[in-house]
Amino acid sequence: MNRLTIQRPDDWHVHLRDADALKAVARFTAERFGRAIVMPNLAPAITTTALAGAYRQRIVAALPAGSRFEALMTLYLTNDTPAEEIDRAKNSGFIHGVKLYPAGATTHSQAGVTDIKHVYGVLAHMEKIGMRLLVHGESPQSDVDVFDRETHFIDTVLAPLLELFPALSVVFEHITTARAVEFVRNARSGVAATITPQHLLHNRNAIFTGGIRPHYYCLPILKRERDRQALLQAATSGNPRFFLGTDSAPHERSAKETACGCAGMFTAHAAIELYTEAFDAAGRLDRLEGFASHFGADFYGLPRHTDKITLLKEPWNVPDKYAFGSGALIPYRAGEPVAWRMATP
Repeated sequence: MNRLTIQRPDDWHVHLRDADALKAVARFTAERFGRAIVMPNLAPAITTTALAGAYRQRIVAALPAGSRFEALMTLYLTNDTPAEEIDRAKNSGFIHGVKLYPAGATTHSQAGVTDIKHVYGVLAHMEKIGMRLLVHGESPQSDVDVFDRETHFIDTVLAPLLELFPALSVVFEHITTARAVEFVRNARSGVAATITPQHLLHNRNAIFTGGIRPHYYCLPILKRERDRQALLQAATSGNPRFFLGTDSAPHERSAKETACGCAGMFTAHAAIELYTEAFDAAGRLDRLEGFASHFGADFYGLPRHTDKITLLKEPWNVPDKYAFGSGALIPYRAGEPVAWRMATP
């Protein structure tokens, strides 16, 4: 198959940044997706409905003229988030989830939750009013191996949480291990997971091939080949618990190519094309539409899009860099080919 038409997809996990960086990257997501769940880990974090509303307006202002893209906003959960703020978020109509970052787990997570028990009260309220919890599922403690952080989080935080709050809707974001696939597949109802393109296409060897490759460093970090295979099987299985979430996370080149580089891979410039490449390699192009366009919308209780996009099996080379404020952004596959491209409307 060299041509594939699907209902317009959505990105259920993306970082759009802010200010000049936002203006540089928002267009890539808006060109490909109808909607996206926008992460709140700015500096300062998006901890209130008022801040989320203002950020949403900045996103709209950064979009190309005539864009119909919809930013679905989220709140950043802290130890002190009050139940009243969750009510305001729910009533806003534009906030679709609350994001749990374990403190220190990833970029700008310092203000995150230090102990899950601190937020039991607000989680109970979220369960009561039907607000979704979006989880960065890693244990950042120094005595937990970086490759085991996801599994440790499942066993010590997520599994007990799902039992304690049996009606809480939870998205386990950017899962990376066979253990996480198994956990989500067998979890109670109301639990789903997003999967990124990089975790479908690479194992951890990519970080070290020919030397340290900082543009392949993301959190959660790439895992073993058996984990990649498990993720690919889950994504292409047709199981509605698994859906698209790029976790595209741009950083200026100097913040990546340094002695202590930031975690994050920028994939928004070729996001749906990369998923198509992964599904094609697995011989499962017939399953892409469900994963990319149906399952996430259904889980979030939103209508599926009626318009469509077309993907062509025509290789194109990714630019070496993109403008990013006053600096440069190195995209995934910089200077290298992507096997599929999205047709121009």
